[in-house]
Amino acid sequence: MPAASLVGHVVDVQGSVFSAELTDASEGQVPAVTLGDEDILVGRLGSYVRIEQGTVKLLAMIARMTEREKLPADGAGGAEVVGEATAQRTVQLIPMGSLAQDGSFERGVAIYPTTGAEVHAVASVELDGMFRKFREKNFDIGAVSTNPSIRVHLDPSPMFGRHCAILGQTGSGKSWTVASILQKAVATMPRAHIILLDLHGEYREAFPQPIARVVDATQLEIPYWLMTYAELTDLLIDRSEMSAHNQTAFFRETLNSLKQTEGGQLGLPRTTVDTPIFFALDDLRAAVHAENTRMVAGERGQRKGPMHGDFDRFLMRLDSRLNDMRYNFLLRPVLRTNSNSLEGLLRDFVGLGAQKAAITVIDMSPVPFDVRPTVTAQIGRLAFEFNYWNPQYAEFPILLVCEEAHAYITRDSDTKYEGARKSMERIAKEGRKYGVGLTVVSQRPHELSETVLSQCGTFLCLRITNPGDQDYVRRLVPEAEQDLVNILAGLRRGEALVLGEASPLPTRVQIDVPNPTPKSDDVDFHRHWIEGPEDLDVAAVVDRWRRQVR
Repeated sequence: MPAASLVGHVVDVQGSVFSAELTDASEGQVPAVTLGDEDILVGRLGSYVRIEQGTVKLLAMIARMTEREKLPADGAGGAEVVGEATAQRTVQLIPMGSLAQDGSFERGVAIYPTTGAEVHAVASVELDGMFRKFREKNFDIGAVSTNPSIRVHLDPSPMFGRHCAILGQTGSGKSWTVASILQKAVATMPRAHIILLDLHGEYREAFPQPIARVVDATQLEIPYWLMTYAELTDLLIDRSEMSAHNQTAFFRETLNSLKQTEGGQLGLPRTTVDTPIFFALDDLRAAVHAENTRMVAGERGQRKGPMHGDFDRFLMRLDSRLNDMRYNFLLRPVLRTNSNSLEGLLRDFVGLGAQKAAITVIDMSPVPFDVRPTVTAQIGRLAFEFNYWNPQYAEFPILLVCEEAHAYITRDSDTKYEGARKSMERIAKEGRKYGVGLTVVSQRPHELSETVLSQCGTFLCLRITNPGDQDYVRRLVPEAEQDLVNILAGLRRGEALVLGEASPLPTRVQIDVPNPTPKSDDVDFHRHWIEGPEDLDVAAVVDRWRRQVR
């Protein structure tokens, strides 16, 4: 390599971090080199350098830079030397991986250098060449932060197929990142099949027709009879009750009997409590009520049956939800009232309905807060089950994007979220075998299921300042890249650190602004407290509240 690229030498070598002293420079001047027509400032955080020593060639990222004054050396015999003081700059380097003879990048460090190894500046053309093997995929998400002329190309197969996590605190640009990436995915892969769980209704404007179909979760109607036994139990039975064991046993027996009757009418050779076929909720309630009030013969006349009164709270809970219009989409379906309606639901679900679309945005905002975990569990399970039973799953991969994932894919053992957590953990562990990918988006990584995050092969980490969240992410990312997490607190809005299998090398990237953007901008308090309305139609607000219509 030309000597012009030499900028310093390694002075300290550890397993995950090196230190190097840069070539002397005058105080107040930033060291720089010129490679071809490019002037490169040396030592900029997040930029790359090349370490060379014999056959050893490594790529490293600058993570820290310090400076101290370096005085001129004394002359011979102790004679004073008059000279200009220089600045001794030291940089901390995080090794990314090895460079092959053709300039391609390979993760991991097989042979470590010793002190004295040369540190060279990396020209843009050289860095751009490292993205060459992914450029043919034509899936670029932004530009290298320290060199905007270089486009960052990712490999969508490992990114979506081996699961991805998009993590960042509020205001860091998560929604922009999700919208930008999915817009790019559909533009380059028009036959994509993406299901986006939108908890706050902010993506409706980001994905216009015909590339997307926005569906109100309450109108999509994912009815009760498609729920598994475990999901129905989570919805209707309080496991903390004394009679919970009796409730679950009788509930299972009754549900199995109802499904066997329907299965016989459909000609099915066998059914289970989880077979996705219709049963009447009124029939289930009648059977439970009969057992709850059953009287049996005794020595002195009629006496209470063995489960008399055990279902009082069960029936109260069920009746309360049957009488609550917010739950009609789940417990009182209008469209999905027989087993044959499942095909139409699944077509809508994966974007093959009358209005075909690459992205199905499921707006969860109208769904009552306490039942969202149950609905998300259903959606996750349906996505997995669809491709599990699809003989063409390899040609029909599905991506499930979970916004605000910490709200229902929790790390703790709260039974209220057990169904949703298990559904998503099953996708995380087994989904790639059946062409079902998972992308989790969260502002609180440490509240997310560790099982789900540990299965993610790619991380897009936006600004994270919370030390607990940083430590949690550090434990989950690839070991060689853990020290890079330290830079997360200094990222700009929409800027991300891309780690993992989808990127040829760990990269700090400025994500392209989506077009159109999601409705996720912060409210401008200053402007609206000056120009905002003097009065509101409060009656209309009350009416919307009562009707549960936004």
